Order: sequence, then structure tokens, then C-alpha cells
Amino acid sequence: MRIFRSFEEAGTIRSPVVTTGTFDGVHVGHKTIIRRLKKLASEYDGESTLITFHPHPRVVLYPETAGKDLKLICSQEEKTEMLRKAGLENVIIIEFTKEFSQITGEAFVRDILCGTMKSKVIVVGHNHHFGFNKEGDYRKLWEWREKYGFEAEEIPMQEVQNEIVSSTRIRQALSEGYIQRANAYLDHFYLIIGKAVQDDHAISSAVPMIRIPVTDQTKLVPVNGLYAVSCAAEMFFSRGMAYIPDRGSHLPDIYLHLENYDDDIPGKRLTLFFHKRLCSYRPGDRVDNSLVKGVREMQELIF
Repeated sequence: MRIFRSFEEAGTIRSPVVTTGTFDGVHVGHKTIIRRLKKLASEYDGESTLITFHPHPRVVLYPETAGKDLKLICSQEEKTEMLRKAGLENVIIIEFTKEFSQITGEAFVRDILCGTMKSKVIVVGHNHHFGFNKEGDYRKLWEWREKYGFEAEEIPMQEVQNEIVSSTRIRQALSEGYIQRANAYLDHFYLIIGKAVQDDHAISSAVPMIRIPVTDQTKLVPVNGLYAVSCAAEMFFSRGMAYIPDRGSHLPDIYLHLENYDDDIPGKRLTLFFHKRLCSYRPGDRVDNSLVKGVREMQELIF
């Protein structure tokens, strides 16, 4: 997957089949769009392309309301990795500014998607809006397609167990500790990527733990508790248990106990895949007791 930081750089993409959006979480709905992009790219001898934005538009447009303290399912690194796994060919990460937000939907299509990029097909999700005052949508694309020489397609909304999937629903599930529900919406395990630091004995003398600091201020970390996880790093893989302490208003460090431990784990970048929240943790419990019970509970699980 190629990564571009400007529309001018992306001018080398062959016959782009393009969509736009933040794609936070790269959930089941996003994956449906990516699959369609790939199919259309094959039909038009083009390349599947996502235009996404950083920082999140809400943070820029509504810093005191909807964007204040906004937490995201994926860090930029995590989102890039999920897009790569989904088979996307190109991602264009555009800095979102107030100036950029002033571009009208028609100017965005005319000057950027069709002008600079020469897009062949523009695909949007259900009820997706773009451009100044959200004036651009599928209905407008259908009006503009002959004028500017592209094809347009809309992807229907996606459901899981009769519930509409959205990044907002996934954030809510994670905030309440419903990991398995979030995983169903995502169509993959919720993950955290971070660098492991030296074993930490301050948390527990009974259970060996590795500390993984969360450094991205926008990263949504699940509610405090114990979680069954699996862990991957290069050629290493292990089941484990993650402990997320009550963080108050600050980002927590994550403490990780691994079934299989290598001495060279500290210093490596680990990917933690969250499987479920364990029942053994209760607020107010002694940490040592909770961790010991959590390890036993994790060992009894099949995952």
C-alpha cells in the first residue's frame, strides 16, 4: 500500500477509484467500501484509493463541542495497518484545516478528484456528506458525473445482528467494556500498538507484567479492567492478560502479562488484540488478587 501526503503526490495513481472519509476503526462498513473499490478498480484498470484526514475534522471544526476530548478507535499507525490488511492500494492522508473545510463539494470534485487526480469512479458510503456545509453527497455526485466525466456509486449502510454499524457505536461499546460487541462491529479484534518497556513490578509482585505506555492523546482506551488478549511482535505470538487501571483524566499505561515470555520483548513494538473483558476484576479489589484470578480465568479461555 502506498501512502501519500498531498493530492499532487497522488497524481501518479493510475485511474483512481476513490472514496473519502476518516475510516476510524476500519470497521465492517469501511471494509465493504474497500472491497467494492477493489472490484471497481479491477473493472476500470485503476487503483483503489482512500482520501482520509488528520486531525479528525470534528477536532478542527468543533473544538469546544463535538471535537473536544474526541477519542478515536485507531491511532494513525493502527489505521494504516488495518487499511493495508484490507488490501487497499493507496491512502492519501490530508491535513485537515479550516481553510480546507471551506472548499465546496463541487470544487473538491471538479478541481481535486477529477482535476488533479483524474478519478474514474467516486464511491461514497450511505448518507456520506463532504465539502463546505456538507453540501456534497451521492445525489450531487450523480448530478455532476456527466459534467466532470466520472462514475458514482453509493454503498448501503451495513448491519451486524440488525444493528447499524458506525464508529460512534464502536466507541461507545469500548468505553463500556463490551469488547466482543465492538469486535463484531469492527470485523476484527480491537487492537492497540505500543512499545513495551521493562518488566514492571510496581503493579504486582505476584504476576509478572510488561508496561505499554499509550502515547497517542486521541487514542480511545477501553474502560478500566482485565482483558483477555493475544499479542504479536515480529515472529513472536502469545496469549495474555491486559490490565487497564483506572486512569481518571489521564491516558493509562497498559500492563500486560504473557503466557509465553521472551527476554527481548521489552523494547519491541507489540500489537495487542483484545478478545474479551474478564469477570474477575472489581473496582476496589486488591490488584494482586484480581490479577491472579484474571490469569486463571484467561488460561481457561479458548481463543
